[in-house]
Amino acid sequence: MDGYADPTLTRRTGLPLLTPFGERLVEMRAWTHAGRWIGCGTLRSDDGIRPVVLVAEGQEPTVDVPEGSSWVDGVVAVTGQGVSGMRSIDWAETETRLGTALPSDYKQLVELFGHGAFDEYLELHVPGAGFRSSDLVRNAEWLREWAAGSRSGLWDPYELYPAPGGLLQWGSTEQADQFFWLTEGSDPDRWPVLVTEDVPDSWVRFDGTTAEFIYRMLTDRRHPFSTARYFDRHWFASYEREE
Repeated sequence: MDGYADPTLTRRTGLPLLTPFGERLVEMRAWTHAGRWIGCGTLRSDDGIRPVVLVAEGQEPTVDVPEGSSWVDGVVAVTGQGVSGMRSIDWAETETRLGTALPSDYKQLVELFGHGAFDEYLELHVPGAGFRSSDLVRNAEWLREWAAGSRSGLWDPYELYPAPGGLLQWGSTEQADQFFWLTEGSDPDRWPVLVTEDVPDSWVRFDGTTAEFIYRMLTDRRHPFSTARYFDRHWFASYEREE
């Protein structure tokens, strides 16, 4: 953008679209299709700024997840997310405010990824997000207060946490899908995931962890909320700079 090229780009993340043009390139927007990159942008020429379109061979969208890896490792691998920086979260304070421990793999995801959205679709709610609706704690508090004064039945047949076995939201989409843990039992690592769309009685239950849900969403075309049906490559869009 504006003549600046991300120095961390690799063959897997779009470098083939930049290589032919060097410093002449002003802007490049990219799409993927199977093993190819499709780019549309502008470059400087003797005649001024001119448009350019390029199709370049990319890297096949294979994911190397070593045997025995965790679901979190799988999410990191499939998104190409670097793990050089770990975010420091005061989990003791967060869990005290909520009144419950949280799933361990969710905490790992937050430390690795921060606030953002997988495939710019599933937004991960995190402690301390800039907006109330994206803040794990503040959103839970607001929903609890709102539900106490409303009889909307939005979450029937379930109740919101802190009701025993209640729903605790950890994610959402722009399409008004909501992702919850069903806080049944004393072990958060065994909480199932429940998802509801913006229509009545649309609950889908997933008996697995948060990281497994996200990994399968990114890689399994049969997953009910699959993004693998639409994208050959997957990414995590960070929202942290916007806050």
